[in-house]
Amino acid sequence: MSKLIRHIFIILFIIAAGYESFAQASNSLVQRQKITPAPVRDKKGTNKRLEAAHDRFISQRLNLTDEEATKFWPTYHQYQQELTAVRILKRLNNSSEAANGTEQIDKEIYYESQLVGIRKRYRDAFSKILPTEKVSKLYKSEQEFNDELIKQLSERSERAGN
Repeated sequence: MSKLIRHIFIILFIIAAGYESFAQASNSLVQRQKITPAPVRDKKGTNKRLEAAHDRFISQRLNLTDEEATKFWPTYHQYQQELTAVRILKRLNNSSEAANGTEQIDKEIYYESQLVGIRKRYRDAFSKILPTEKVSKLYKSEQEFNDELIKQLSERSERAGN
C-alpha cells in the first residue's frame, strides 16, 4: 500500500511541476490580455509553498553552514529541475494511449535509468560541497519529506471522507 501511495505522490509532484510551467505560460498570455484568472495563480502559489516547505525541511535536516548553503542550494535546485524534466517525460510516456506496449516499457525503463543517473551525478556534485554524511542525509531527507507529505495527504483525504 505504501508503494502505491508513494507512486501517487510522485505523480502529484510531477503534475504540480507541470502546472507551474503551464502557469508561467498562461501568465504571460494573461498579462498581454489583462486578465487575472485565480485558479492559475492558486496552482502556482501551491507549488511555491510546497517547494518552500521542501527546502525548509531539507535545510533543517542538513543543518547547513552559511558557506555550505551558498554552494548547495543553486546545485540542489538545478538537480530538482533535471529530475522534474525527466519525470514529466516519463508521465507523458505513461499517458500515451497509442504507444506500443513494448516501446512504452522500454521508455519507462530508460526514464528510470535517467533518474538514477541524475541522482548519481549529483551525489558526486553534492559530495564536493557537503560532507558525505550530509549527502547521505540529503537523500534520506528527501524520502522522509515525500513520506510525510503522502501521510498528510492521506489524512486530509480521510478527513474529507474520500
